Amino acid sequence: MAHFGDAPKPKDEGDTPELAARRSRYGLILFSIYLVLYVGFMLLNVLDPAVMETTPVAGVNLAILYGFVLIGAAFALALVYAWLCRPGATR
Repeated sequence: MAHFGDAPKPKDEGDTPELAARRSRYGLILFSIYLVLYVGFMLLNVLDPAVMETTPVAGVNLAILYGFVLIGAAFALALVYAWLCRPGATR
């Protein structure tokens, strides 16, 4: 049986160094946003852990809520990155 994965892939003419640089820039910006959120979480845990024990919503402590926010932010930032880097996007 033929190995379908061995066929050479055509070169994508739209992937230029400028596009790669733009994608890298977007990735670094979005990573920086997430890093700020994560550093805030860690600093809050280290500097004032009692605050993380508070229960602001429905008996769930702030540590759990902040953790879910971090997960949601990672997902949202991944969607933003995919949207910014979609084929045909010109910015």
